[in-house]
Amino acid sequence: MTQAAQIRVPATYMRGGTSKGVFFRLEDLPASCQQPGAARDRLFMRVIGSPDPYAAHIDGMGGATSSTSKCVILSRSERPEHDVEYLYGQISIDKAFVDWSGNCGNLSTAAGAFAIHAGLVDPARIPQNGTCVVRIWQANIGKTIIAHVPVTDGQVQELGDFELDGVTFPAAEIVLEFMDPSDDGEAGSSMFPTGNLVDELDVPGIGTLQATMISAGIPTVFVRAEDIGYTGTELREDINSSPEALARFEAIRIAGALRMGLISTHEEAATRQHTPKIAFVAPPKSYAASSGKAIEANHVDLLVRALSMGKLHHAMMGTCAVAIGTAAAIPGTLVNQAAGGGERTSVVFGHPSGTLRVGAEAKQVDGQWQVTKAIMSRSARILMEGWVRVPGDCLIA
Repeated sequence: MTQAAQIRVPATYMRGGTSKGVFFRLEDLPASCQQPGAARDRLFMRVIGSPDPYAAHIDGMGGATSSTSKCVILSRSERPEHDVEYLYGQISIDKAFVDWSGNCGNLSTAAGAFAIHAGLVDPARIPQNGTCVVRIWQANIGKTIIAHVPVTDGQVQELGDFELDGVTFPAAEIVLEFMDPSDDGEAGSSMFPTGNLVDELDVPGIGTLQATMISAGIPTVFVRAEDIGYTGTELREDINSSPEALARFEAIRIAGALRMGLISTHEEAATRQHTPKIAFVAPPKSYAASSGKAIEANHVDLLVRALSMGKLHHAMMGTCAVAIGTAAAIPGTLVNQAAGGGERTSVVFGHPSGTLRVGAEAKQVDGQWQVTKAIMSRSARILMEGWVRVPGDCLIA
């Protein structure tokens, strides 16, 4: 039997924040994959090594976690005041689908750096030394992200002394601004799809929980840690080793998705794993991070743990950090309450790998809360570049 030869596609493997992904220029993809559809999804699943019943990604570039099973496409933007268009795909590990329903805040950092590396930014806009402001159109959610990328000798500066909890080695700091991050186009008329800062959420098999459901950065359902039997100091193994715990979180996530109008039936949640996120919050407590680093209660405003693609994240998703910062800025939300209440423009929260500061500017307009932008710092680095190889038959339906 004749076997299809492998094809090779120009690609760059990058870390962005606490995530990793395979980056492509749109023009480098096979012709059948330059438009959304089944061929592109099949290509990306094969690149990552999914679906994998062994949940190991041995035969692909993925790392068998939600943080490392990602693909990104960048192209020049024709939108005024934008340099590039950035499209993100979250690849399921054990199921045959790619979720295009949201953004990855961590890889947004790498998108800014990759845009320069890949020659997608007008050279006239890149300083010889200083900071290049890369204007990104996030195509999944239709929002603008501004990446402030350090440049030395006309090239992206990747190395530096900025330390990010959840990343082993220091690197150069990239500041991200998420402009008008409320994802209100899909979920409702405001960043709070139900119209409430706190709702009574009925979860089958669990009961009624208070929840803050917000669409900023990424649709997120926040509940109190104590209401579901946790302290907020949990690490990955405390949650991910328990199928029963993961099933309870999925039940809460599905109930929230239905209430937010993101899905219309329970069954739809199976093909929308990336959004909404489910997170639980608690007031400050001291704990040991996954690295062993001591996190003191007086060094954080609150604790947050969040799940991504059905598992507790090892640190914090960038888009979820935007949701945290936004909700913390609005008095009355569960996130704001956990942080001690009152008005604030930034918070430092504790997550499984350490701490993170995120800022948000929120205001009320005609009785509706709006957020103009959220700000946080990340870093990015190229890990490998060249070609990724996949069997040619993966493009054949």
